[in-house]
Amino acid sequence: MSIRPMKELIMDASKEDRAVGAFNVGNMEMLIGAVKAAEELNTPIILQIAQIRLKHSPLDLMGPMMIHAARNAKVDVAVHLDHGLTVDTVQQALDLGFTSVMFDGSKYELPENIKVTGQVIRMAEERGASTEAELGVVGGSEDNSVNHKMVCTDPDVARDFVKETGVDALAVAIGNAHGHYTTEPKIRFDILEEIHQKVAVPLVLHGGTGISPQDFRTCIQHGIRKINIATANFDALTWGAEKYFRTEAPYNYFALNEAMVREVYGNVKKHIEIFNNRIPLEQIL
Repeated sequence: MSIRPMKELIMDASKEDRAVGAFNVGNMEMLIGAVKAAEELNTPIILQIAQIRLKHSPLDLMGPMMIHAARNAKVDVAVHLDHGLTVDTVQQALDLGFTSVMFDGSKYELPENIKVTGQVIRMAEERGASTEAELGVVGGSEDNSVNHKMVCTDPDVARDFVKETGVDALAVAIGNAHGHYTTEPKIRFDILEEIHQKVAVPLVLHGGTGISPQDFRTCIQHGIRKINIATANFDALTWGAEKYFRTEAPYNYFALNEAMVREVYGNVKKHIEIFNNRIPLEQIL
């Protein structure tokens, strides 16, 4: 298989009424676990890293590793910059060979969001890369440092934004939130369906950690074609290390490595099965 633009993967998913899992990674173990799950299930995935995570996982180190993993995977893989906050970082990702970039202008006034998103789209088109943007405000934050108040995406604004920018995919705010949910998420399927009817591009769901399998499936039925999983991946890695130190001795890095890979693999595999309608809901824990 090969490294592919995100747009191609989500358009394939649209034809089959499913969603592509987009899994955030921050180190080698997460990367190995995600690709292993995708290969075992023979299902394309998106590997991604958010700009806010680059202080712990520098892009000049993580990027080439992600690209190499995608090029050598036995399934199609896209490599995506998640929540790009600056044009310079978007350019760096494109220079490294990322096949997809997101500029998150959701906190800007609409004209500025349109202006900078358009600039990013032109940059990506020069490299044959796909683009994602966001409208509305998804609650929480990618690193739990702040708790942004959720503002649902306006369907009419979304329609006009997509027409004006030509973006390939649109992330929407419909009651979803980054990080851990403090209460059960209340997804606004009515707003999602209205956006789906008015917007001509595939939709993206951020804040996937903590949403129920049934709600995932319902979101897919209403136009979601890319689902981001970040917090659950980092939790799985941490749990793998914690469990190892509780149950194994004497300790060594190589066994620790395998424990972390194993937990990320299990988390990614479970979500791939949900997003691609592989198993009945009643069989999902």
